[in-house]
Amino acid sequence: MICSITIVRYPNWLGWAGFLSMALFRLPLLLNQQIGFWKLMGTGKNGSFDKTPDLAQWAILVIDPLQNTQELNQGPSGVEEETTYLQNRYGRFIAAWWRFFKCETWTIVLEPIEGHGLWDGKQPFGPVPIKSEYEGPIAILTRATIKLNKLKDFWGNVDKVANRMAGAPGFQTSFGIGEIPWIKQATFSIWTSKAAMKAFAYQMHEHATVIAKTRKEKWYSEDLFMRFRPLFSFGKVKGVDPLKQNP
Repeated sequence: MICSITIVRYPNWLGWAGFLSMALFRLPLLLNQQIGFWKLMGTGKNGSFDKTPDLAQWAILVIDPLQNTQELNQGPSGVEEETTYLQNRYGRFIAAWWRFFKCETWTIVLEPIEGHGLWDGKQPFGPVPIKSEYEGPIAILTRATIKLNKLKDFWGNVDKVANRMAGAPGFQTSFGIGEIPWIKQATFSIWTSKAAMKAFAYQMHEHATVIAKTRKEKWYSEDLFMRFRPLFSFGKVKGVDPLKQNP
């Protein structure tokens, strides 16, 4: 099983096309027999949970439950190979839409390795262990449906954690993504190693405090925490590769 996440950035004056794509992309994704699970999402202004949406930037996540990681190479090289990969992954209509509107796209392909929780009552990433022996570069997806009566508590606590994450040792990049603004939220982050990620998650006081609050006060009606082994990435957003930060 593999998962791919693509961050899509439209020219600023074409943000409306991103809105429209959230409706139009549903049918080709539903008809794509290679895709077992998919989500169309918006993104926040900053790299984590953010109350202010970035109307020019959107995200798409798909899971291919049948593809084996051994079938993959090191990823596409060059514009033509990248275009072909996006067509094969998401379908010709979606890839052509992004080309027509001159979107920037950055895609990362991942192998689920460990985690727990549900997304819309499902385990979309299959049966994976809660913990594994993997210690290399790692990507993290945390998502939750926030209870309406806990929205104030949630949004009153996340900024301090998000601000500290960007400067944490081993942190590479992150994106705040979500299905419904303020309610169904997720953060996708990438770290140089599991040790670096765990040092931030469990040793930083602010983060540990917020995690304890979510459990004690039951902020979420549903949540999911998943770790991935990054396989390869390609493309750019805002003119840079988020993992290399080079123009």
